[in-house]
Amino acid sequence: MSTTPRRPPVGDLPDDEFRRALHRAADLIADYVRNPAAHRVSPRLAPGGLRALLPSAPPAQGEALDALLDDYQSLIVPNSTHWNHPGFLAYFANSATAPGILGEMLAAALNVNAMLWRTGPAATELEEHVCDWLRQMMDLPPEFRGHINDTASISSLLAIAAARQNIGDPAMRDEGMSGRSDLPRLTVYASEQAHSSIDKALITLGLGLRSLRRIPVNGDFQMDAAALAERIDADRTAGMRPFAVVATVGSTSTTSIDPLMRVAEAVRERGLWLHVDAAYAGSAAICPEVRALMAGMELADSIVVNPHKWLFTPVDCSVLYLRNPDALRAAFALTPDYLKTTEAGVTNLMDYGPQLGRRFRALKLWMVIRGFGVEGLRSRIRRHVELAQEFRRWVEADPRFEICAPSPLSVVCFRLLHGNTPEAQDAANERLLATVNADGAILLSSTRLRGRIVLRVAIGNVHTGREHVLKAWDLIRDGAGGQAG
Repeated sequence: MSTTPRRPPVGDLPDDEFRRALHRAADLIADYVRNPAAHRVSPRLAPGGLRALLPSAPPAQGEALDALLDDYQSLIVPNSTHWNHPGFLAYFANSATAPGILGEMLAAALNVNAMLWRTGPAATELEEHVCDWLRQMMDLPPEFRGHINDTASISSLLAIAAARQNIGDPAMRDEGMSGRSDLPRLTVYASEQAHSSIDKALITLGLGLRSLRRIPVNGDFQMDAAALAERIDADRTAGMRPFAVVATVGSTSTTSIDPLMRVAEAVRERGLWLHVDAAYAGSAAICPEVRALMAGMELADSIVVNPHKWLFTPVDCSVLYLRNPDALRAAFALTPDYLKTTEAGVTNLMDYGPQLGRRFRALKLWMVIRGFGVEGLRSRIRRHVELAQEFRRWVEADPRFEICAPSPLSVVCFRLLHGNTPEAQDAANERLLATVNADGAILLSSTRLRGRIVLRVAIGNVHTGREHVLKAWDLIRDGAGGQAG
C-alpha cells in the first residue's frame, strides 16, 4: 500500500455548493433590504463582545458555506450598526439600494483590477462614462473629468496633491520638500467648519498642520471670503507660498455652503487652486433648485462628491472631478517596465493616484443611476429636504429647544435649553442623546457649534419616511421631558 500522503483539494469550492449558497445569500440580502428596521439601529454590544464569540484560531479545514451564512445571520447582522436602517439619522445617513447591491455583487464576481486600461477595459471606460453622466446631472462644465476613489478623504488629498504639483516647482516631484532651503512654507486655506480630512491630507502630504489656515466663518457658518483674501495676502507678505483653498458645500456639522462666487473671486485674483468639498451635498446638485445654492462650484479646479452619501450607492464611492486632470497625472504617473502596455490614447487609472489596485466601483453607480433614473433620484433627495424642513418646524415650535444653524439641505442642528449654565445645558444634551440612542429605533449624532454641544438629525437614507422622523421627534421630546425641573 502506498504511503504517499493525500493531497488536499485544490481549486475553488464545488459549483453546486456555491450556487446553493448564492441563492440563500440572495434571499438573506432581499429579506434584509425589505425590512432593515427589523434590528436595532445600533447593537447592544460591549467592546470586544463579538470577538469573545469567535474561535481564537482559524479553522484547519474548510467549513460548509451554510455554516458561514448561519454565523453571518447570528453573529454579524445583530452586532452591526445598521446604516441601512430608516432610523439611522446620524452623521450623513447613507443607504445601499437594490441596483447598487447588484452592482457590488457582480463587481466582486468579475474581480477586476482596473489599474490599466488593459487590465480593466470595461471598468475604465464605464468609470469615465458614468462620471460624465454625474457631471451632467450636477450641471458642471464639460471640461471636468472625473474618476472614482474610495472616500472624500482620499479624493481631497489627491486634489491638494494636484494643486501642489500645479505650483510649477520643477523639483517638487524628485526632490520633495524635505530639507529644501529654497522652498517657502506652502499654505492651504479652509474654513473653521472644513472637514478634518483636510488636516489629514496635509499631514499625509508632508505639508504639516502648521500649513493649514483656518478661516473664520460668519453667523451662518460660511467662510468669510474677505478674511480669506486678507490671510492669503498676509502670508505672501510674510514670505510664504499660498497655493490652495478648500471651500465646502455642505459642511459636516451644519451643511453650510461657503459663498463660492466670492471665494472663487479671491482665489482667482491670487492664482491659487480652488478645491470644493461637496462630499455630502454634491449629490443634491442634481436638483436644479439646490444647485442654485451652489453657484460658483463650476469655477473650481477640483470637486469631490460622494455618491455613497446621498445618491444611494453602497460604500465606497467618491468621485473626484478635475478641470485639469493632467496636474494630478503629473503628480503620480509612474510606469515601471512590468506595467508598460502598447495601447495609445487610453486612460490608465493608476496614473491618477498612488494606488495600483482599483475596484470596479463604477458598476454600482452606473446601475443606481439607471435603476432610479435622474428624476427618481431627484424625487428622493427632495423628499429628504422636505422632511428636514418639517422636523425643523417641530423644533422651532417647542420652547424647550433652539435651532443652532441654518438648514439649507437635509440636516437640522438643535439643542435642548435645559440647565442654568452652558455647561449644564451641554450635559443635558449629552444625556438626551444617550437616552434617544439607547432606545434602538433611532440613531442621532452630535457636534459642537460655538463651543456648545449640539444634536444633529441627518436625513438621507432611502428608507427613511415621515414616520421615522416623527418617531425621532417623539423620543427627543420624551427624553427632554425626563430632564424637566
